[in-house]
Amino acid sequence: MSMNRPVATALAAALCLLTAACGSSSDGKAGNSTTEAAASRSGYPVTLDNCGQKQTFEKAPSRVVVMNGASVAEVSTLLALGLDDKIVANQQTYGDSEVPGRAEAIKKLPDGDVKQNDAFDVPRETMIGLRPDLVLSTTAYGFDEKNGFATRDQLKAVGANSYVSPQGCDQDTSKMTIADSYQLLRDMGKVFNVGDKAEGLIAASEKKIAAVADRVQGEKKPKVMVLFSNMSMGGNDFSSIVAKGIYNDILAKAGSANAFENGSKGSFADLSKEKVAATDVDALVVIGYNDPNPAAYAKKLLKEFPQWPAAKNNTYVTLSDSMYLGPSNDLAVEKIAKMLHPDAL
Repeated sequence: MSMNRPVATALAAALCLLTAACGSSSDGKAGNSTTEAAASRSGYPVTLDNCGQKQTFEKAPSRVVVMNGASVAEVSTLLALGLDDKIVANQQTYGDSEVPGRAEAIKKLPDGDVKQNDAFDVPRETMIGLRPDLVLSTTAYGFDEKNGFATRDQLKAVGANSYVSPQGCDQDTSKMTIADSYQLLRDMGKVFNVGDKAEGLIAASEKKIAAVADRVQGEKKPKVMVLFSNMSMGGNDFSSIVAKGIYNDILAKAGSANAFENGSKGSFADLSKEKVAATDVDALVVIGYNDPNPAAYAKKLLKEFPQWPAAKNNTYVTLSDSMYLGPSNDLAVEKIAKMLHPDAL
């Protein structure tokens, strides 16, 4: 079973079209002491330097459009910050979440009655018609005119700010880390004047991850295979294997390493069955992207490669949104560490 090819292609484009840190932010400068005093009280104006563009917010956005991007990073971040009432159209869903109630909360959000275009996202005319004051995209792909999307300049012309998530400016997710998830939280905290809440979430996540990392320090580091279930993104039997990116940072914090880190220079490896069979895999992490039963896929893989230590020990875990950019990476670290180092935890 493989994902419908156009969907897989769109997912591959969205997942792979990322890079260059673009979430750094700075407070806007006010012109005089009275204005400065007012700004310090209100938290505005706020200016983000985002992928080479300055985006200035005079007040909290109230008509947010969240583009698809084969992600839930942006919508999950807004929900974690309690900003669901600001969303007028959300196109993101993984169908599942490690956070209780999150998948249901995402499902309840308005979708703006959007009919996605051939690039599986919000077409230009539809976007303008939604009258957004902020549009969020996982990558710069979502603002590319040749994909049929509204550009950042076109959005600015109708009074809408735009934001590309950290590591999304270019086309390479290989350098993404957990710190980028924190940057996304921090930036949205500033944009919506809920910085204290963002910093609280970041601090709690850092504390939890540090505690896990401390407990597994010194333990043997199992080799883990991370891949998306039932998905084809290339020409080989196994084309959705993770090679680099935030996944590896999560694995390292959980006391493990990526068995296929050298399988590609980019984020994903496209490998033959023979190459996969020849690699010792101690454990599986299967990411379910709108797959109702990723565990069945994990069990099928373990049966297909009985020589793996993972198969002999039945060592696997299924995850969804916590393994990707977003506010819940601590849950992935904890779940993977418990699978690999149960005695340490």
